[in-house]
Amino acid sequence: MTSAAATVHYASSPVRTVSSGARSAVVTPFPTHCSACSLRSTCLPCGMPTADIGDVDGVIRARRRIRRGEHLYRAGDPFTALYGFRSGFFKSYVDTPDGQVQVTGFPMAGEIVGLDGIGAGVHTGGVVALDDGEACVMPYAQLQDAAARSPALAHQVHRMMSREIVREQGQVALLGNMRADARLAAFLLELSEKFAARGYSATDFHLRMTRDDIGSYLGVTLETISRALSRLQEQGLITAKLRTIAIVDVARLRRLVPEL
Repeated sequence: MTSAAATVHYASSPVRTVSSGARSAVVTPFPTHCSACSLRSTCLPCGMPTADIGDVDGVIRARRRIRRGEHLYRAGDPFTALYGFRSGFFKSYVDTPDGQVQVTGFPMAGEIVGLDGIGAGVHTGGVVALDDGEACVMPYAQLQDAAARSPALAHQVHRMMSREIVREQGQVALLGNMRADARLAAFLLELSEKFAARGYSATDFHLRMTRDDIGSYLGVTLETISRALSRLQEQGLITAKLRTIAIVDVARLRRLVPEL
């Protein structure tokens, strides 16, 4: 099988297997109710009136389990759906013309990916799991049909696209205007806020990505990231042991990033 398309094998049971590279993902049809999901405040229904959240329920027809190291999709794969993560931690990336990999984000539970495929009908980048996770599958054709019937859902889809544009603009500003220490501080504070929004500790967390991945995302080298971590520790702002981070002084760390 080529990486340009995933093959779906239908069986007599309600569970089907999607081939993706050397491993297989399990896609399980299920009735879903976003109103009962603990992640609704960060996922597609975020901000929707309670009475309208049911419009999303009809779009989500399956969950896909993704194992660590497995791709949700790769660049060139046909675009068929958006994916809302229920659990897990992921890395999005694009392949550069010189054959390198540029990390573009670290989506996690409560976030939606796949928007890159809407324009051309194929994905322009890839998403790979950094640990085991699960995603709600939202077929885009069905999402469009539902949005045509529901002004609230259509507005929510537009808001979701707008948030992605704002995120990308923020990333450009981050890479263009900040020194390495400030970039790393902004990254850690962003993670802190995401974890807090999901009910986890805002000051103690484990990094699923490597330092090399962080450097790629922030536009600096692995050595620069290591030195920046050391400087933040020497200033008493954080402690870092392997991939475990503890933010010691949030206020002082925030002051490194005036834009925040």
